[in-house]
Amino acid sequence: MSTSLPSLVSLRAFEATARHSSVTKAARELNVTPGAVSLQIRELEQTLGVTLFERRPRQLVLTEDGSSYFATLRRAFRMMREATEELTARRRAPVLTVSCTPTFAAQWLVPRIGAFEQQVPGIDVRISTTNRLTDFQADGVDVAIRHGLGRYDGLISERLIDDDPVPVIHPALRARRPLDTPNDLAAHVLLHDVHRQDWRLWLDAAGVEGVDAARGPVFVNSNGAIEAAKAGDGVALVRLSLVTRERAEGVLEAPFPEGVMTGLAYHLVYPPAALDRPPVTAFRAWIIEEARGEQDFAASTEIGAGRPMLKVVP
Repeated sequence: MSTSLPSLVSLRAFEATARHSSVTKAARELNVTPGAVSLQIRELEQTLGVTLFERRPRQLVLTEDGSSYFATLRRAFRMMREATEELTARRRAPVLTVSCTPTFAAQWLVPRIGAFEQQVPGIDVRISTTNRLTDFQADGVDVAIRHGLGRYDGLISERLIDDDPVPVIHPALRARRPLDTPNDLAAHVLLHDVHRQDWRLWLDAAGVEGVDAARGPVFVNSNGAIEAAKAGDGVALVRLSLVTRERAEGVLEAPFPEGVMTGLAYHLVYPPAALDRPPVTAFRAWIIEEARGEQDFAASTEIGAGRPMLKVVP
């Protein structure tokens, strides 16, 4: 003879109460009153013929029967949620969350992401901007693009862009205050982003003495330094890929083509399991090809072709 199942409402009330060890918190989650939750649990105990909770002053404790029942119900509810999510996910566009710095997003990724969406339609790309390191699981991030040496424990890191920093200046400022040799930087305001050590590396590699690499305002990201340089407030040290548009429009120019081989680069970073998702493998293939195309273009220009490289090992 089959046994009739308790109502789903009473099962949900019991599962939530056992999980929170609180009728009040369970009621808040289920958007009902604590009295309604207590009533459902009493009805469930009557239906099952067992006591599920020991009622102590200001405390609920699962009985042995209640603890065993809760463990089974918790698995059952999780299976139902997963089955529902799997079913509804088939009707939603897959989401790809990319983490990068605000500067890289504004200057490099956002202007190009439309090409990816055309090449691989049906993926909901979400760009999360932050300067801090990414916790992939906690932040819900699939892949990250970070600037550094590419050493991230437990993660796969693939080099994207070797983009050496160069000084950039507004043409009007250069006309008023010459910047014909690196030594002329002594008469200019140095603009810094969060990579404050870059000016020291560049000046050392260029053999410049008598210029205080630490002086000048510091901005929270490269966007601030670039905007200040465009306003004629000083000389910014930036990676060329971040000022492609500004150089084409003539609002910034690079007086010295020498780069600094610091070993720093932009890297695509992700957990090994991320490649199990087709949107991640598609994005990885696209951005690696996009970065390779830019590197080839830079190598063919006067900035990249045959330029002397000043090597500094950090």
